[in-house]
Amino acid sequence: MQKKKEILLTLSVVIVGFVSGYFYYHYIGCENGCPIKSNPWLMSGYGGLMGGLSASLIYSISKKSKNKIQ
Repeated sequence: MQKKKEILLTLSVVIVGFVSGYFYYHYIGCENGCPIKSNPWLMSGYGGLMGGLSASLIYSISKKSKNKIQ
């Protein structure tokens, strides 16, 4: 049950990262000279990757702190 919750949390944060990456491309990204920011697919993928890594990091830190308390 705990593993399922971790997967759902990570997946939801990855989706938020994809959407955030696209919005970053759409509103802030540059038109030429920027290999990542000028392509919506790359910027969305980068946002999803950062979201997944962040969720994994937060989950592992919270898991370690729960183990220290017990």
